[in-house]
Amino acid sequence: MSTRTATRTAGPRTTAGPGDGPSARRRALEIVATGPMTTVQDAGRFGHADLGVGRSGAADTDSYALANRLLANPEGAAALETTLGGLRVRARGPVTVAVTGADTPLRVDGRGAATNTVLHLPDGAELAMGAPARGLRSYLGVRGGVDVPPVLGSRSTDVLAGLGPDLPAPGTLLPVGPAPTGFPNVDHAPTAPVGGPETVLRVVLGPREDWFTDAAVDTLLSSAYEVTPRSDRVGARLSGPVLDRARTGELPSEGMVAGALQVPPGGEPVLFLADHPVTGGYPVVAVVCAADLPRAAQARPGTRVRFTLRTRPSGPPTERQET
Repeated sequence: MSTRTATRTAGPRTTAGPGDGPSARRRALEIVATGPMTTVQDAGRFGHADLGVGRSGAADTDSYALANRLLANPEGAAALETTLGGLRVRARGPVTVAVTGADTPLRVDGRGAATNTVLHLPDGAELAMGAPARGLRSYLGVRGGVDVPPVLGSRSTDVLAGLGPDLPAPGTLLPVGPAPTGFPNVDHAPTAPVGGPETVLRVVLGPREDWFTDAAVDTLLSSAYEVTPRSDRVGARLSGPVLDRARTGELPSEGMVAGALQVPPGGEPVLFLADHPVTGGYPVVAVVCAADLPRAAQARPGTRVRFTLRTRPSGPPTERQET
């Protein structure tokens, strides 16, 4: 069980928090600065892969979900996902927020504040996020959610497909939705730190394992790769030992999922993330387990990545399965 969950009590209380009154419909977050990249994200855009539209959504689903739990938001409420900090927002009307994910230094009107806590911002207050020492992506949730118009059932920005709200820019006003009726009996969520110099990701081999030599598969499972700067929400490009093919020729385009390790002709794998394409023509040697994708999303350039076979819950181990 993940350690990154909020402390739970018997249930929510209904005491209103700051900004939960009748004027809540007029609340907004004004973008002062975006940092390297800030997008609006929610739980994702489901059920449209047959139309060429991927899920998108928060890259680190654990941290995104924690922000909403701290605020008693519905599970799919939209939040801001920022890369390497630098985001600054100003409250237009009193709002209640929480910042999770990469442990970015926080300041509210110049005073220090903590991540993974419930923060009440009065009208006009400015929240500033510094650069995190580890990890890549942080999430700014707001009680009531970022209330931009949904596109195909989601408020997420898909940077590959160009769907969803535009990237926020300085001066953008993001409306905040009505506050939920309940308020959680927790104002702090102790969590394990995200990110670090190395991460280990569990994989399932295939579906095109047979396109690679046995030595290539062994190399994948025994070597360290490094996340390169040519990485984004679409995928993490990895630098490391080349994976040699056992077959030549071209593969017809086929469906792709988040976590797919696709191997272009150069032999270095690409790990698909939240905004991955729905189809691809290069062979996929393995797929990262969905439960490990939040860790993959926090691997910044320079992070070492190792892959290990997922252990089967029961039954005899396969030849390459870890014990």
